[in-house]
Amino acid sequence: MKHFKQNIKLYFLVFLLFLNIFIFYSLYYINEASLIIAFLNVGQGDAIFIEAPGGVQMLIDGGPDNKVLRELGQVMPFYDRSIDVVVATHADQDHIGGLVEVLKRFNVGLFIRTNTTSTSAVYNELENLVKEKKIKKEVIISPKILSLGSQAEFDIFFPNQNTSGWETNDSSIVGKVIYGKNSFLLMGDSPLAIEKYLVGKYGADLKSDVLKVGHHGSKNSNSEIFVGTVSPTYSVISAGLNNRYGHPSSEAVSILTRLGGQILETLVQGTIQFKSDGESLILEKL
Repeated sequence: MKHFKQNIKLYFLVFLLFLNIFIFYSLYYINEASLIIAFLNVGQGDAIFIEAPGGVQMLIDGGPDNKVLRELGQVMPFYDRSIDVVVATHADQDHIGGLVEVLKRFNVGLFIRTNTTSTSAVYNELENLVKEKKIKKEVIISPKILSLGSQAEFDIFFPNQNTSGWETNDSSIVGKVIYGKNSFLLMGDSPLAIEKYLVGKYGADLKSDVLKVGHHGSKNSNSEIFVGTVSPTYSVISAGLNNRYGHPSSEAVSILTRLGGQILETLVQGTIQFKSDGESLILEKL
């Protein structure tokens, strides 16, 4: 008994250690069967973090600046310094500005972009980093399916051709993350003309649980026929507080209110995160 009392602190510390290990592995295996998608609060811009069942990670856009690093710190373990896939939907600052620091600080397996380039300093720095770090690069000029493992996938609908010389928004990568019965349609900054094409080409295949609203809720995107075709349960608007563009526009909000399910805004809620087990979708609070 005396020996036990002398070592009670040690026994307690060992108990806490094993308890922490148990909790860690419990959470790990729960997440193994789940897909996480977080619409990061990066101000006036887009950044979407995805972790598929099995652990494959993808970052779509990086917002305008280094805010993305802070937000990634909220959804990734502090020790995790790698991202499997980084996607630049198009070459505008509010989508690629933060990717420069992401590529500097993380080991990236694959970099995906369109064939529409830019002469901006940040675009050139991003391209140089891809080359210097010998990151595999893929240029999207036609639809494709990107497997994320464990039956999760990212179906790229657009671009459907070489977009060299196009206006950047027009060439935005549009894709749908699918895991089981749940899906997320991610629109970049695609304008009305591209929405019309997508409705004509894919029709009911655009139906999704979550719509990442095009162009931060601009009136130049989010038409009635498009939002009605997608018919989401949630519409996520990624925009900055009091931004100079007036996003989201009253026109887009009116359409989304009628046809887009529950509207969620990063400028109101902050980072917006969903979890899917392939059957049901949960809106989580960070």
